[in-house]
Amino acid sequence: MKMEEVKEIGGQILEVLLLYLGEARVKVNDLCAGLEAWQVIALSVGVTLITVWFINFLFHPLYSLKDRIKATVFRIVRSLPPVKKYIKKQLDETIVSMSKHAFALEAGDHYIKSLPAKGSTEDEVIARINKKYKTLDKVDWAGGKVSGTVYSGTDDLSRLCARVYEDFAWSNPLHVDVFPSVRRMEAEVIAMCLKMFNGGQRSCGVMTSGGTESILMAVLAARQIAYARGVEYPEIIAGDSVHAAFDKAAFYYRMKLIHVPVHPITRKVNVKAMKKKINKNTCMLVGSAPCFNAGVIDPIEDIAKLGVKYNIPVHVDCCLGGFIVPFLKKAGFDVPPFDFMVKGVTSISADTHKYGFAPKGSSVILYSDRKYRENQFFVAPDWTGGIYATSTIAGSRAGAIIAACWATLMYIGEEGYVKSTKQIVDTAKYIEDGCRKIPGIYVMGKPDTSVVAIASNDIDIFRLYGDLTKCGWSLNSLQFPSSFHLCVTIRQCADGVADEFLQDVRTCAAEIMKNPSEKASGSAALYGASQGIPDRSLVTDISKAYLDVWFSTDVYDENDKVKVEANGTH
Repeated sequence: MKMEEVKEIGGQILEVLLLYLGEARVKVNDLCAGLEAWQVIALSVGVTLITVWFINFLFHPLYSLKDRIKATVFRIVRSLPPVKKYIKKQLDETIVSMSKHAFALEAGDHYIKSLPAKGSTEDEVIARINKKYKTLDKVDWAGGKVSGTVYSGTDDLSRLCARVYEDFAWSNPLHVDVFPSVRRMEAEVIAMCLKMFNGGQRSCGVMTSGGTESILMAVLAARQIAYARGVEYPEIIAGDSVHAAFDKAAFYYRMKLIHVPVHPITRKVNVKAMKKKINKNTCMLVGSAPCFNAGVIDPIEDIAKLGVKYNIPVHVDCCLGGFIVPFLKKAGFDVPPFDFMVKGVTSISADTHKYGFAPKGSSVILYSDRKYRENQFFVAPDWTGGIYATSTIAGSRAGAIIAACWATLMYIGEEGYVKSTKQIVDTAKYIEDGCRKIPGIYVMGKPDTSVVAIASNDIDIFRLYGDLTKCGWSLNSLQFPSSFHLCVTIRQCADGVADEFLQDVRTCAAEIMKNPSEKASGSAALYGASQGIPDRSLVTDISKAYLDVWFSTDVYDENDKVKVEANGTH
């Protein structure tokens, strides 16, 4: 088509548009002919406000139209008096049940609800702990029947950490002038971890209280960078398998977390789907190494390429695998690229208190460059108490936890971590191979590290979960799809533990396969039932009720009424 023809067509289109605009102007003038000036202004403002409201309703920056319509419908239904009354009754019964059974005290025991009139001796305090508190812990974690949770707990490490904790029990890294020793230990822990993850000259980090805080800090840094370039509602893109700490970060920071699907077989994030979701508001792309539920490592290189192409920070969540994945190659296993050697990876979270074997309450957030870390710092320059500056969410922190973490890393060393990685991954692969041979179940994905997730197309998997619980196993239930996993730790590497687990799975699965259509019952059935509830706010309310019970000191009688007790130590 020649340029003259294009101009001619363009001119014709413009003439038509002007004609319609002229007609519209005449009609608007006719409509407003009998109105006073203030009425025209009021009508204009009204129409503008309604239009803005309608646009915001259709295109909310944080919640999709579908989600908001669903939430509104469920909220209206739940507000109906009969429904509201029924839900309250069920929640009250659930609270009583949890209080009476999940956290029941020994017969005749009671909660302490006020300070004792007089203090106790050291021997009396220890005796009370041994008699009234330690006896509540029934699960055999030391025997290897617990998934994850306690990653080491060996006697030698317990003794070392106890000695170090005693020396640093009163230290606080907030006061670096008073406790420079703890400052040095924290800096050295970070340096050791950066070396593990191949950090460069400008790489840096901070110690935190755990994986969730590490993730919160990384997301905060990404959000602040997005704010600086004018993004009002920053968005995170991650796979469905990403840890819930990212949901918590989005909730705390008023951000939007966009989940993209994982491959139904490999359980790895769909990078093509991730690319389609990128827009001007995207502030972070996330990959897991490995993911919590199935133990597989996402394609970090491919995600990082997107980060480089679109200039978006890329976070690798290595909280679970922080002291497994860096040692896989030296332990003799294949490992895909995942750390700062991958161009585009800007931050990594790794827990020292998991496979690093340090006591609970320590993790690290690492950055490829200091320009990222400075965005997580908080400074109040005008506080009347002086300039207040902190590196993480907490102000005061337990220096003893930092010292015990440092002592653990020094005690075990690289050789020790390579050895533990080989033991743990070998054990996980042994369990994986054994489970793949058991009729009626299958292993999700191809685990790269220490997690073996089990699902089924033939039975209600929560029946198997419930039966294994009766055998003394404490496993992690999963959903979407229904499944559970065993997170292998050093405790399962002890002689006979892995074989005992496999034998229990075989025995229980074989019994269930005699009647495969039967559904789970009791507490095990709750996990399956919760997935089928369309109103997820109900699941949220039940979960909040459970959290409330954690802090309850109510004791119920046989009629499910709260016992009235004297407020004292008795």
